[in-house]
Amino acid sequence: MRRFLRWTAVVAAALLVAGCGGGKSGGHGDEGKGRGTAPPSAPGTSASRSAPSEPELPSSLTSQRLDWHHCKATKGSAAPGDEWRCATLKAPLDWSEPDGATIGLALIRAKATGGDRIGSLLFNFGGPGGSGVETMPYYANTVSALRERYDLVSWDPRGVGASEGVRCRDDRQIAAAEDVDATPDTPQEENAYLQDAADFARGCQKAAGPLLAHVSTTDTARDMDLMRQVLGDARMHYFGISYGTQLGGVYAHLFPRRVGRLILDAVVDPTADSVGQDKNQARGFQRALDDYLKSTGQDPAQGSRKIAALLKQIDAKPLPTSSGRQLTQTLAVTGIILPLYSQASWPRLTSALDAARKGDGSQLLALADDYDERDTSGHYGTTSHSQRVISCLDERERPTLAETKRRLAEFERISPVFGDFLGWDTAGWCHAWPVPGQYETPQVSAPGAAPILLVGNTGDPATPYEGARRMADALGKGVGVELTWKGEGHGAYGNRSDCVDSTVNAYLLNGTVPEDGKVCG
Repeated sequence: MRRFLRWTAVVAAALLVAGCGGGKSGGHGDEGKGRGTAPPSAPGTSASRSAPSEPELPSSLTSQRLDWHHCKATKGSAAPGDEWRCATLKAPLDWSEPDGATIGLALIRAKATGGDRIGSLLFNFGGPGGSGVETMPYYANTVSALRERYDLVSWDPRGVGASEGVRCRDDRQIAAAEDVDATPDTPQEENAYLQDAADFARGCQKAAGPLLAHVSTTDTARDMDLMRQVLGDARMHYFGISYGTQLGGVYAHLFPRRVGRLILDAVVDPTADSVGQDKNQARGFQRALDDYLKSTGQDPAQGSRKIAALLKQIDAKPLPTSSGRQLTQTLAVTGIILPLYSQASWPRLTSALDAARKGDGSQLLALADDYDERDTSGHYGTTSHSQRVISCLDERERPTLAETKRRLAEFERISPVFGDFLGWDTAGWCHAWPVPGQYETPQVSAPGAAPILLVGNTGDPATPYEGARRMADALGKGVGVELTWKGEGHGAYGNRSDCVDSTVNAYLLNGTVPEDGKVCG
C-alpha cells in the first residue's frame, strides 16, 4: 500500500539529476498587467470576522532563542555546505496545551545573500513526510534568485526525520511486505492485504506513542506560525510544493492576517476527500502516462492496454531481477510511477518497460527502489511511514472492504493502469488506524488574507492541475490567484519555464501579483 502524493527528497534528487532543477529563475521578465502587490512584512490590520482566533502563546515558546550550528550528515544525505546552519525549535506536543510537554523540530537555514532582505522564506517539499532538512540544500540552486532577499528555511515537520520521525517497520518487515498483493484477487489475498495494513498501524502506534495523535496538518500549520514568530517575521512567506500546498492552505485559514507572500506549486485539491484524492491521482497519472505514450508514437489507449496486460502477467508470475529479488506487480506499478514525475525521466521508463516485456524486471525494480528510498544495502527510508501517520490523522474516511470493491470498476474506468491499485488503496491505507481522522476535507478558506499565488501544471501526474482552480476558489475571492503552466511533471517552478519562474520571482521578490488565470505555454 502506498500513495503517490509527494515531492520529497527522492523526487527532488531525481529531478535535479535529470536536469530540471537548475531552472531559469534569474530574471523577472515582463510581467504584463498585475493585480497590485503582495505585502512584504508589515502585519495586516484587518481580517474577516470568520477568521480563526490566534491565542496568545507562552513566552517560553515565542521568546526561545535558536542555537544555530553547522549541520551534520544524516542517514539520507551528507552534511550540506558551510552556508547552512541547523537548529531545533521547541514546540508543544499538544497544541491545546501549549504550556505542556514539548517536542523538538529540526530546522535548516541559509541566510540571504543580498542587502535588501525581506525576511525568511519557509519551504515545505511535500509528502506528507518529506524531510525539509535534507531537501532544502538540494533545492537551493533552483531558488538561488530568491535567496538574494530571503533567508531560505525549511524543517522536518513533526513525525518526520529529525523531528521525532516515526519508523513503523524495520527493513526486514518492509521487504517482507513487498510480497503482499496490493490488488488482491481472492479472499485469502484480501485478508492478507488488510492484515498487513493492521500490522502497519500497530507498528506506528508502538513507535509514535502519544505523538500519533498530534501529527496532523493543523498541528504542523501551528508549528509554522511559531517558527514565524521565533524567526522574527511579522508575516509568513512560504513556498509549498505538492502536499505543502495543502499545508499552506490550512495555515492561511488559521492565520489569514499573518499571510505574506505564499506560493503553492503542484496544488492539492482541497475539495476532495481521501477517496476523491485517489481518484484524482488515478486521473493524473493516467493523463501523464498518456502523454508519455504519445511522445513515443503510441496510441495512448492501446499502449495502456499493453501495460495493464504486462502488470497482470507480473501479478501472476513476478519477474526475476539481477539482484535476486523478484519484481512484483506492486513494485512494477511503483517503478512506472516514478519516471512520470519528470518528463526528463521518460527514457528510463521506456527502457524499463522494454526490459520487463523481455522478462527482466531489474530496471523497474531499480526505479521502485528509488521511490521507496531503498539503498543497495537493503535499508529503507521512512517517508512513506510519516506520510501515512500524518494523512491518517487528517483523513476521517475509513472505507470498508465492501465499499472499496463497489468502487473498483469506477477506478478502472478512470485508469486502466493505475485504477485498480489506487482503488484498493482506499481500503488499506488507514485500515485499523488507532486514532480517528480529523476531517473529510481540509478547511482552507482565508478571507482577509493577502493574495496567494497558486501554480498548476496541466501535465502534473500527482496533483492534477484542476486542483489549483479549486484551491483558488476555496481560499476565497481576492485571495487565490491561479497561474497555469502547460507542461509536464510534478510541479512547475524550476522546471524550465521562464514564464513560470519569472512570474513567481516577481511575486516573491517584488510583490507583483499576476492576473488571475495567467497561462504560461
